Amino acid sequence: MNTKKPILIVAGEPFSIFSEILFKSFVKYKVKRPLVVLASIKLFKSQMNYLKYNIPFNKIDKNFDMSELEINKINIINVDFIFSKPFKKISKASNLYNKKSFEMALNLLKEKNFLGLINGPISKKHFLKRDFLGITEYLAKKTNTKNFAMLIYNKKLSVSPITTHLPFKNIGKYISQRKIIKHSQLIKKFYKRNLNKNPKIAITGLNPHCESIDGKNSEENKIIIPAIKMIKKNISNISGPYPADSLFMKDNIKKFDAVIGMYHDQVLTPIKSIYNFDAINITLGLPFIRISPDHGTNGQMAGKNKSNPQSLISAIKFLDKN
Repeated sequence: MNTKKPILIVAGEPFSIFSEILFKSFVKYKVKRPLVVLASIKLFKSQMNYLKYNIPFNKIDKNFDMSELEINKINIINVDFIFSKPFKKISKASNLYNKKSFEMALNLLKEKNFLGLINGPISKKHFLKRDFLGITEYLAKKTNTKNFAMLIYNKKLSVSPITTHLPFKNIGKYISQRKIIKHSQLIKKFYKRNLNKNPKIAITGLNPHCESIDGKNSEENKIIIPAIKMIKKNISNISGPYPADSLFMKDNIKKFDAVIGMYHDQVLTPIKSIYNFDAINITLGLPFIRISPDHGTNGQMAGKNKSNPQSLISAIKFLDKN
């Protein structure tokens, strides 16, 4: 009989690479607790046959009892989805499927005692449209969470952008002292609660070399430096602003546990270059732990059986160790 809290997984886009990396993860990593996956059973079986895997499923319904869960099988709750081929081009045809999956997941997280939520990648173009910048913002809205942050986590170094999937021209409008302060507090809380560690945090500037032709009117002088001074009253291990072009050099970055950047690519580009797939996307501030692999839908690779599962394995391991 299972006595460990299960991990809930939303499979995400039905024609992404997620089913492949889930199958590979289940084969490569021996999970210590049950995985409960929300997905189309028929589609998963079709994709598994296409990719030539042989992984046992345990079909359950949304009113399952914990005693029904099995560790050596993928426990799957069916979400209906009509399809003609195991893999095809991602389109808006999956919007309702994704909506049902997340709604079911949020209800289950309220009703059952899960360790956390892992979700597969979602098409921002089709499912989120222009309503949300990303799943981080979508889940924050659905859970009425006001203060939240995206953390790309690796045990050696994490990064967190103040702004996420914004057009570059709009970044300056969305940076504020309050956001930088709240971000810092969320990161410190995460490290203390989950890792029992007081993190050393670096904050980048916005402009090249932390300066601009505006001089005193730069974002560094008006927003970032005053925010750091405020944060230092409660978080001593924080410093900056640092120029992003030199902060991630080996001798500099080893001094820190986490970096807060002003925009998405400023910090995600270097961490992906350093750690490749060995990083996970954690949403801080939600009423539950939410993680996703640090990659997109990658529809061009779907069905080719060539995708690297390391980020999903890292996500499962992070929850599995608790």
